[in-house]
Amino acid sequence: MTVESASNGAPAAAGAPFGLSESTGREDGDPEAVMSELLRAVREFGGAHERFAGALKHEMTMNANDLMALRLLTGREQLGQRVTPHEIAHHLRVSTASTTKLLDRLVESGHVRRVPHPSDRRARVVELTAAARAEFWALFAVRMDGVRAALADVPAAELTAAAAVMRRVSAVLDPGD
Repeated sequence: MTVESASNGAPAAAGAPFGLSESTGREDGDPEAVMSELLRAVREFGGAHERFAGALKHEMTMNANDLMALRLLTGREQLGQRVTPHEIAHHLRVSTASTTKLLDRLVESGHVRRVPHPSDRRARVVELTAAARAEFWALFAVRMDGVRAALADVPAAELTAAAAVMRRVSAVLDPGD
Protein backbone atom coordinates (compact mmCIF):
# COMPACT_ATOMS: atom_id res chain seq x y z
CA MET A 1 0.00 0.00 0.00
CA THR A 2 1.37 3.39 -0.93
CA VAL A 3 0.06 6.32 1.06
CA GLU A 4 0.90 9.94 0.42
CA SER A 5 2.60 11.67 3.29
CA ALA A 6 0.43 14.50 4.61
CA SER A 7 3.42 16.79 5.01
CA ASN A 8 5.01 16.71 1.58
CA GLY A 9 2.88 14.56 -0.74
CA ALA A 10 5.67 12.02 -1.24
CA PRO A 11 4.70 8.37 -1.07
CA ALA A 12 5.31 6.64 2.22
CA ALA A 13 6.89 3.24 2.39
CA ALA A 14 4.60 0.30 1.71
CA GLY A 15 3.13 -1.06 4.90
CA ALA A 16 4.04 1.99 6.98
CA PRO A 17 1.25 2.89 9.40
CA PHE A 18 -0.76 6.08 8.82
CA GLY A 19 1.45 7.25 5.97
CA LEU A 20 4.56 7.50 8.17
CA SER A 21 7.77 6.38 6.55
CA GLU A 22 9.16 3.19 8.03
CA SER A 23 12.34 5.05 8.96
CA THR A 24 10.45 7.32 11.36
CA GLY A 25 8.91 4.51 13.41
CA ARG A 26 9.49 4.70 17.17
CA GLU A 27 11.62 1.55 17.20
CA ASP A 28 13.83 2.48 14.24
CA GLY A 29 14.04 6.25 14.24
CA ASP A 30 13.96 9.43 16.18
CA PRO A 31 10.91 9.53 18.50
CA GLU A 32 10.92 13.34 18.33
CA ALA A 33 10.63 13.22 14.52
CA VAL A 34 7.68 10.83 14.81
CA MET A 35 6.02 13.08 17.37
CA SER A 36 6.57 16.14 15.15
CA GLU A 37 5.06 14.33 12.18
CA LEU A 38 2.07 13.25 14.25
CA LEU A 39 1.50 16.77 15.63
CA ARG A 40 1.72 18.17 12.09
CA ALA A 41 -0.92 15.63 11.01
CA VAL A 42 -3.15 16.65 13.95
CA ARG A 43 -2.89 20.31 12.87
CA GLU A 44 -3.66 19.37 9.27
CA PHE A 45 -6.68 17.33 10.38
CA GLY A 46 -7.87 20.20 12.59
CA GLY A 47 -7.65 22.63 9.69
CA ALA A 48 -9.43 20.26 7.33
CA HIS A 49 -12.16 19.69 9.89
CA GLU A 50 -12.62 23.44 10.43
CA ARG A 51 -12.94 24.00 6.66
CA PHE A 52 -15.42 21.11 6.40
CA ALA A 53 -17.50 22.50 9.27
CA GLY A 54 -17.39 25.95 7.64
CA ALA A 55 -18.67 24.53 4.36
CA LEU A 56 -21.39 22.59 6.18
CA LYS A 57 -22.44 25.76 8.06
CA HIS A 58 -22.65 27.64 4.79
CA GLU A 59 -24.62 24.93 3.00
CA MET A 60 -27.05 24.58 5.91
CA THR A 61 -27.14 28.38 6.44
CA MET A 62 -26.53 28.26 10.18
CA ASN A 63 -23.93 29.45 12.64
CA ALA A 64 -21.23 27.36 14.30
CA ASN A 65 -23.12 26.68 17.54
CA ASP A 66 -26.27 25.67 15.67
CA LEU A 67 -24.24 23.19 13.65
CA MET A 68 -22.44 21.90 16.75
CA ALA A 69 -25.82 21.31 18.40
CA LEU A 70 -27.02 19.35 15.35
CA ARG A 71 -23.83 17.28 15.37
CA LEU A 72 -24.34 16.53 19.08
CA LEU A 73 -27.95 15.50 18.45
CA THR A 74 -26.95 13.35 15.48
CA GLY A 75 -24.20 11.59 17.41
CA ARG A 76 -26.37 10.96 20.45
CA GLU A 77 -29.23 9.75 18.25
CA GLN A 78 -26.90 7.15 16.72
CA LEU A 79 -26.15 5.94 20.27
CA GLY A 80 -29.84 5.86 21.16
CA GLN A 81 -29.41 8.65 23.73
CA ARG A 82 -31.71 11.60 24.37
CA VAL A 83 -30.39 15.15 24.72
CA THR A 84 -31.70 17.83 27.06
CA PRO A 85 -31.31 21.58 26.52
CA HIS A 86 -29.00 21.62 29.56
CA GLU A 87 -26.71 19.04 27.90
CA ILE A 88 -26.58 21.18 24.76
CA ALA A 89 -25.64 24.23 26.86
CA HIS A 90 -22.91 22.23 28.60
CA HIS A 91 -21.57 20.83 25.31
CA LEU A 92 -21.44 24.27 23.68
CA ARG A 93 -20.23 25.97 26.87
CA VAL A 94 -22.92 28.62 26.62
CA SER A 95 -25.60 29.84 29.02
CA THR A 96 -29.02 28.28 29.20
CA ALA A 97 -30.44 31.59 27.91
CA SER A 98 -28.22 31.34 24.81
CA THR A 99 -29.27 27.73 24.40
CA THR A 100 -32.93 28.71 24.52
CA LYS A 101 -32.34 31.23 21.71
CA LEU A 102 -30.37 28.64 19.72
CA LEU A 103 -33.14 26.06 20.11
CA ASP A 104 -35.78 28.65 19.18
CA ARG A 105 -33.87 29.26 15.92
CA LEU A 106 -33.52 25.54 15.21
CA VAL A 107 -37.21 24.89 15.95
CA GLU A 108 -38.21 27.82 13.73
CA SER A 109 -36.01 26.55 10.88
CA GLY A 110 -37.51 23.07 11.21
CA HIS A 111 -34.30 21.36 12.33
CA VAL A 112 -35.33 20.27 15.84
CA ARG A 113 -38.33 19.90 18.06
CA ARG A 114 -38.69 20.00 21.83
CA VAL A 115 -40.61 17.03 23.20
CA PRO A 116 -41.51 15.87 26.70
CA HIS A 117 -38.88 13.77 28.46
CA PRO A 118 -40.10 10.16 28.53
CA SER A 119 -39.51 9.66 32.25
CA ASP A 120 -39.47 13.17 33.76
CA ARG A 121 -42.66 15.05 32.95
CA ARG A 122 -41.10 18.36 34.07
CA ALA A 123 -38.22 18.10 31.56
CA ARG A 124 -37.93 18.35 27.79
CA VAL A 125 -35.60 16.69 25.32
CA VAL A 126 -34.52 17.93 21.93
CA GLU A 127 -34.87 15.77 18.83
CA LEU A 128 -33.83 16.19 15.22
CA THR A 129 -36.61 16.44 12.69
CA ALA A 130 -36.67 14.03 9.78
CA ALA A 131 -35.94 16.94 7.43
CA ALA A 132 -32.88 18.02 9.45
CA ARG A 133 -31.60 14.47 9.60
CA ALA A 134 -31.96 14.08 5.83
CA GLU A 135 -30.31 17.45 5.12
CA PHE A 136 -27.41 16.79 7.49
CA TRP A 137 -26.72 13.29 6.17
CA ALA A 138 -27.06 14.35 2.54
CA LEU A 139 -24.21 16.80 3.09
CA PHE A 140 -22.21 14.82 5.65
CA ALA A 141 -22.47 11.37 4.05
CA VAL A 142 -20.48 12.35 0.97
CA ARG A 143 -17.48 13.25 3.13
CA MET A 144 -17.86 10.22 5.38
CA ASP A 145 -17.98 7.96 2.33
CA GLY A 146 -14.71 9.55 1.23
CA VAL A 147 -13.14 8.97 4.66
CA ARG A 148 -14.28 5.35 4.64
CA ALA A 149 -12.81 4.86 1.17
CA ALA A 150 -9.51 6.46 2.21
CA LEU A 151 -9.26 4.09 5.19
CA ALA A 152 -10.67 0.95 3.55
CA ASP A 153 -7.31 -0.78 3.17
CA VAL A 154 -5.88 0.22 6.55
CA PRO A 155 -5.68 -2.82 8.85
CA ALA A 156 -8.13 -2.90 11.77
CA ALA A 157 -5.31 -2.85 14.34
CA GLU A 158 -3.98 0.41 12.87
CA LEU A 159 -7.46 1.95 12.82
CA THR A 160 -7.90 0.97 16.47
CA ALA A 161 -4.55 2.54 17.35
CA ALA A 162 -5.41 5.68 15.38
CA ALA A 163 -8.76 5.98 17.17
CA ALA A 164 -6.99 5.71 20.53
CA VAL A 165 -4.50 8.42 19.56
CA MET A 166 -7.26 10.73 18.33
CA ARG A 167 -9.22 10.25 21.56
CA ARG A 168 -6.14 11.09 23.64
CA VAL A 169 -5.52 14.23 21.62
CA SER A 170 -9.21 15.19 21.85
CA ALA A 171 -9.15 14.74 25.62
CA VAL A 172 -6.22 17.15 25.89
CA LEU A 173 -7.61 19.74 23.47
CA ASP A 174 -11.13 19.60 24.94
CA PRO A 175 -10.86 18.37 28.53
CA GLY A 176 -14.44 19.30 29.44
CA ASP A 177 -15.01 19.77 33.13
